[in-house]
Amino acid sequence: MRGTIVVLATLLGLGIAASLPAANAQSPRTPPVRVRGTIDAFSGQTLTVKTRGGALVAVALTPNFAVHSVVRKHLSDIHDGDFVASTSVRGKNGNLHAIEVHIFMPAQRGVVPEGQFPWDLAPHSLMTNAVVSGLGTVKAGRIVTVTYAGKSVDVEVDRNTPIVAYAPGDPGMLKRGHAVFIIAAKKPDGTLTTANVTVESKGVKPPM
Repeated sequence: MRGTIVVLATLLGLGIAASLPAANAQSPRTPPVRVRGTIDAFSGQTLTVKTRGGALVAVALTPNFAVHSVVRKHLSDIHDGDFVASTSVRGKNGNLHAIEVHIFMPAQRGVVPEGQFPWDLAPHSLMTNAVVSGLGTVKAGRIVTVTYAGKSVDVEVDRNTPIVAYAPGDPGMLKRGHAVFIIAAKKPDGTLTTANVTVESKGVKPPM
């Protein structure tokens, strides 16, 4: 049913290419396409997005597509044991500095793979899916230590870093002008398809 958070949709939303049903029929090297922008139109099973660059991109929605929203969170909402993802860039000191953090729902833990991989939110940015294993305080905010695959990484999160958590959504939230983040599979004919849409809620936009 639409609006139901399903495992496949969760993985799509995180850009895990191996989980994309359309990608499985293609070369495993076919990368997913990340679409960021605002909704221009929603008709039937097609969502048209105006990207940040001004282009209009049509994305076909699968019959059982799911909708996620995001809710605003704060540094104090990050706790030991939380499963989180952060987009980060390296500062001049070589440390990772978060430019956004999103907190997974409990049901996503153990389903979404842990790891660190390149991301395209900013030049040379990284996405890290990991479990919080330590918290420290610094002048600008906090040092969040996360662990994945036996590795520990420190990520600096300042007080102005956007922090959100995933929450259930529904197709009624797909309104013109609302910000969305989509991971889509690209078919051989160039068309895009997805089973998941992350949409803004109450003015809180997907920062990832």
